[in-house]
Amino acid sequence: MNSYELTTIGLLIPFLGTVLGSACVFFMKKNLNVTIQKILTGFAAGVMIAASIWSLIIPSMEQASHMGKASVVPAIIGFWLGIGFLLLLDKIIPHIHQFSEKAEGPNSNLKKNTMMLLAVTIHNIPEGMAVGVVFAGFITEKASITAAGAMVLAIGIAIQNFPEGAIISMPLRSEGMSRTKAFVGGALTGAVEPIGALVTILASGFIIPALPYLLTFAAGAMMYVVVEELIPEMSEGEHSNLATIAFSAGFTLMMALDVVLG
Repeated sequence: MNSYELTTIGLLIPFLGTVLGSACVFFMKKNLNVTIQKILTGFAAGVMIAASIWSLIIPSMEQASHMGKASVVPAIIGFWLGIGFLLLLDKIIPHIHQFSEKAEGPNSNLKKNTMMLLAVTIHNIPEGMAVGVVFAGFITEKASITAAGAMVLAIGIAIQNFPEGAIISMPLRSEGMSRTKAFVGGALTGAVEPIGALVTILASGFIIPALPYLLTFAAGAMMYVVVEELIPEMSEGEHSNLATIAFSAGFTLMMALDVVLG
């Protein structure tokens, strides 16, 4: 299997995770229990933070190692650019998060279902960028990113996309959508990931020189999603340690995958 075939598979793996998770709407009659949603959200948050550290931030500093102690500078700059990018999207796109009745972003007449889909789409943008940046480094062979390392990130994103797909499709069903429409809506939120990754790869000639910055740009964007969206959702309401345990499980699973297979 050549690098382009492997990359094609890698770009589709995260999307497949969302599709499979969204398909839960066909097999489950009731909405996900709130505790289960919090556990799944905590697990996804743990995976995203571990992926940000081991698959993005550490490789960024390794790429800039020739700068000595200043190798942290591109990581810091890229990280804050990623934070700023997601903050901008938060401000210009109307959306609403799980367990919230108040919409964010500019005022709009969009339905709640649509704004829920937009919230998850925003969430998925940095994940697609992260996969794209890593595979761009692998394809061009101008960065020390292996096929295994790139695939680990794609698999890790897919793992956390599975519960995410279920978490979005099931509430859409409970809001009155048919099972098919709820499935399609949930699945389409993940379509932004391979699209964003492909655009990133197509621009790889410009990306590789800035790889240390772009790796942490994706990390910063992912961290923003975790802190602004996932952690509040997993902690809201009656106190429970289950979501925290699930967070820890997701973190250690992704860390182990990256270290052992990457």
